[in-house]
Amino acid sequence: MAALLIGQALQVVSGWWADHLGGRAFIAVGVLGSSAAAAVIGLAPGLWALIPALIVIGISNSLFHPQAVSGARLLSGRRHGLGISLFLTGGEIGRGLWPLIASLVVVGWGLRYLWVLALPALLSVALLWRTLPRQPPRHPEARAIEWRRHLGPMSMLVGFSGLRSLAIFGAVTYLPILWHQRGHALTEGAALITVLLLVGIIGNVGGGHFADRIGRRPVLLGSSLLGAILLALFLVSHGLWQWIVLGLLGIALFASLPLSILIGQDIFPENRSLGSGIALGLSNGLAAVALSGLDPLAAARGPQAVLWLLVGAVLLAGVVSLGLPGATPHES
Repeated sequence: MAALLIGQALQVVSGWWADHLGGRAFIAVGVLGSSAAAAVIGLAPGLWALIPALIVIGISNSLFHPQAVSGARLLSGRRHGLGISLFLTGGEIGRGLWPLIASLVVVGWGLRYLWVLALPALLSVALLWRTLPRQPPRHPEARAIEWRRHLGPMSMLVGFSGLRSLAIFGAVTYLPILWHQRGHALTEGAALITVLLLVGIIGNVGGGHFADRIGRRPVLLGSSLLGAILLALFLVSHGLWQWIVLGLLGIALFASLPLSILIGQDIFPENRSLGSGIALGLSNGLAAVALSGLDPLAAARGPQAVLWLLVGAVLLAGVVSLGLPGATPHES
């Protein structure tokens, strides 16, 4: 997981670069690279071959996301929160469905047939190239980035987004392990991720919609507090209640995702792709490093101890959210 996610920290560089070049090439190259590398995952003969493939996926994602998110904002008119939410919904549908589909492929055909799942994305590149809008390059005489003025808000944003990403990555990594240790099947563990991410789409869309109406800070704080409560409830619940709580947890964790991207873009109005890269990529990269640091705790105390630690991480994210800019674009 750390190898897969660490490359996303390069979104800071790719976002800055994408703003200067404009166009749409980063989006197409990102889809092509991540899909091609994903196709070889099941064919990797060992860890030495798997790790580079995962790193390529992360780097390709870092090329794709800043320019894609900036393009989504460009196309969303005045309702930026809803527009970014709808864009992110596509990603969450894929991330939610593919673990379950992949587990069925592995159980039915074997690990080496995972390459089949890369075909839809590879075939979509030509369609993307024809339909994506061209984004204007940053003007050479445009206002320079005021790093000193942006440092404080940027640090708070990275702290909040990093803690939220750590909670999401940790849940996706350790919930299936915990489930499997309790004697459940591989496909059920994959279904946990599917429920978390697919039901979380409601949070993606709802968070952006409510932020457009009531402001960002109430949504950021409320989703964090609710996420901590729901993760704790999942760890002590049983049976059908676990699945219900897991879906609600997905809604809470993902409600703040589009808002953090918008805040990043507003902090860096001179380079919106750079702002997206910091909000999403840098935070994800730091969360990936922190995730790898949780391994000793998981080895010593088990995955449940890690998940309780993540409850505290989500609570801390709520505290950090109080220092973030709270105005919507309309209020500004």
